Amino acid sequence: MERYGKFLSKRSARRQPSAIRALQPLMATPGMISLGGGNPNGVTFPFKSASFELRDGDHVTISPQNLAVALQYSPSYGLPGFTEYLKNFQREQHHPPQDVCIVVSSGSQDLMCKAFDMLVDEGDYVLVESPTYPGALGALRPIGCSTVGVECDEHGLIPERLEQTLASWDPAKRFPRLLYLIPNGQNPSGASLTLERKKAIYALAHKWDLLILEDDPYYFLTYPTEPAKPMTPSLLSMDIDSRVIRLDSFSKIMSSGIRIGFATGHPFLIERLQLDMQVSLLHTSGLSQMLLLELLRKWGDDGWNAHVASVRFYKQRCDKFCELAEKHLGGKATWSKPAAGMFLWLRLTGVDDTKELIQTRALEKKVLLLPGQLFDPSGKPSPYVRASFSLASDADMDEALSRFASLLAK
Repeated sequence: MERYGKFLSKRSARRQPSAIRALQPLMATPGMISLGGGNPNGVTFPFKSASFELRDGDHVTISPQNLAVALQYSPSYGLPGFTEYLKNFQREQHHPPQDVCIVVSSGSQDLMCKAFDMLVDEGDYVLVESPTYPGALGALRPIGCSTVGVECDEHGLIPERLEQTLASWDPAKRFPRLLYLIPNGQNPSGASLTLERKKAIYALAHKWDLLILEDDPYYFLTYPTEPAKPMTPSLLSMDIDSRVIRLDSFSKIMSSGIRIGFATGHPFLIERLQLDMQVSLLHTSGLSQMLLLELLRKWGDDGWNAHVASVRFYKQRCDKFCELAEKHLGGKATWSKPAAGMFLWLRLTGVDDTKELIQTRALEKKVLLLPGQLFDPSGKPSPYVRASFSLASDADMDEALSRFASLLAK
């Protein structure tokens, strides 16, 4: 589509459909006799059926017919039943105002990398939060682009700083085409954008003609509130002119090892991602897709909502960690309590650079933390430390923070 041509990287603009992959949807046509594809014959596969026991003792069973589908090559967009389910799921969750398409991949990290490959050329400038996810920085660095950090606070990216960055842009430099952000439970800060900020950011993207890569793996790790409030609408939900590519992940809510993420956006942009899929992954694990599809169908809306509510035990983890941080680090660090996710972003008092402290002295005390410099788009020394409270027990969190505090007392 001509409108999106200026956003595509040179690599993406050169992509053409795979002649072999183009046969895949045709093979499902009733009455079609395939002599063209290179699919192995399923009679040689040793698997007949599959059943998984759930934590509540119930089972999810994949029938022999569906297992045969899952074990064979499938469309690069994803299993048709699964992509249709996800499209309806997105309609219910986000109510996108424009037509959208879905592509499934092996985790949202893979789709993030493919989106960068699609939209960023060497010498480009990409707008990111400061601090931001180092996995994104690591994916952008080999492209040869520059990342431009936009200041954030406890409520996420500050729209006024974004506007200042764009309004004062040096005309001798290529103007940014892409804004990458994590709107909920941001990694590393734990910040979540308010509705007002999302509206302001989207308005700026419209004004300056930016695409937005909305990477939201912690969306369903938003903590419940008293009284209960609805989830803050996503950027996709306000995408009236189709400039948002939304990345979702089942890693935090279902299983990280199952490796399922999906992208939602304008059909042209999703089709370009799918062209990348055709020559890289070919398609995501059919078994993982079918397992999730069967489970989600079995649960229905009530089962899904109940599971999401149970996964929000991260709020209890966060409450306890903040209590222990106050006990051990009060007066030695400051932080803002997150409303989603699994991270606490600590600013150490009287420390300008946490790198040596974390990577040497804390390791000697057998405490794993991450220094803030890893999350800085420009790699500057940082007074911050990222701590994760997702795995450690109460006793281990208490001991770890005690050990860490002993380093700060010196």
